[in-house]
Amino acid sequence: MKSYTLHDLPVDERPRERLIKYGVESLSLQELLSLIFGRGVKGESVINISQKLISSFGSLDQLSEASIEELKEVKGLGLAKACQIKACFEISKRIVREESLNKNKSVIIKSPKDLFPFLREKVINFHKEYFIVVSLDNRNKIISIDTVSVGTLNSSLIHPRETFEIAIKNHAAGIILCHNHPSGELKPSEDDLVVTQNLVKAGKLLGIEVDDHLIITKNNYFSFKEKKII
Repeated sequence: MKSYTLHDLPVDERPRERLIKYGVESLSLQELLSLIFGRGVKGESVINISQKLISSFGSLDQLSEASIEELKEVKGLGLAKACQIKACFEISKRIVREESLNKNKSVIIKSPKDLFPFLREKVINFHKEYFIVVSLDNRNKIISIDTVSVGTLNSSLIHPRETFEIAIKNHAAGIILCHNHPSGELKPSEDDLVVTQNLVKAGKLLGIEVDDHLIITKNNYFSFKEKKII
């Protein structure tokens, strides 16, 4: 099977050579994607696949949100290339989140409103429930934001050991629990309440206070503390 690669192009038109000579900023999105993929498939050059991918989704934002199945609908783009794209965008998102967290570690968390922007940015594009622990120092500044588990929140999945292992590792004075509801429903479920009660009790035994538990959606939050549930 003949595979079409970037080496089929004249040397001075190859993305890698252009990157080395002119810098990565000089490359078009099509060229960047071609470099990531490396080679095409029978009947489809890597350049053509990259162009079709851009045309299919129209913008980087749309492309970044595409599922693996949606990506695979582009002719010449199989599972391996779809996974490469998802991995590249995930690295980019993590860089942005890390920069945001490092920039705002000096912010004192006085209320859920102070924390909501950080958490919203982290979970806004998640299609599953993510259970997250925010570690705070003794001045209520953010030390770290860590994912504990992925999947529907219930007491069989969320164990105090994993939750407080993170807090202890971070030398946290207190923690704020958080999970997202992709459905947009803010009301806590029965499992949400049970998990919260179990973790509050465990925190008291360990001397690490659970300051709050937030349910996050794209546009709003629910605070267990504000509603006097904890």
